[in-house]
Amino acid sequence: MLDTGVIHGRFQVLHNDHLKYILAGKSRCRHLIVGITNPDPHLTKEDPADPQRSLPLNNPLTYYERYTIIREALQEADIALREFSLVPFPINLPDLYRYYLPLESTFFLTIYDSWGKRKLEQFKALGLQTEILWVKPLEQKGLSAAGVRQKMVSGDPWAHLVPPSTRHLLEAWDIPGRLRKLNRNHAK
Repeated sequence: MLDTGVIHGRFQVLHNDHLKYILAGKSRCRHLIVGITNPDPHLTKEDPADPQRSLPLNNPLTYYERYTIIREALQEADIALREFSLVPFPINLPDLYRYYLPLESTFFLTIYDSWGKRKLEQFKALGLQTEILWVKPLEQKGLSAAGVRQKMVSGDPWAHLVPPSTRHLLEAWDIPGRLRKLNRNHAK
């Protein structure tokens, strides 16, 4: 078992497949660092491998909201606070990684598309130790946060797609209402 691993994602919003991914990384190490990508607009850049991921409409939750959601979901999954850390991860700014992450850790990732391949290339170019948890074609990816957000906007059932603690927080913060407002403003 590895001492420290790093896993990452935008988690806009955390859904059940995100939690499986995080727990798969945790099963490989004693301490898991969860890097929350696109932590704020100043640490977010467009990447040609997936230009949509940097758009404000696709990043409706704040870093703090995502931090709270992930912390609660991991505790709900019986992962002790001492076994994980949550940090900002400016994925598109590799020169900043050393300020947020222990670079001697193993960086876990999954690959579904050109964005996953791009990250693997980037990590390897930086000399980071990587471990691919799984490779699947995009059509076998499963849940997507964009799909969950769309269900919230359209009023379709979504609560069963997220961990119970996540549902509670999203409802308490009225994230479905925020998403509907963002979509109305975007359509103008």
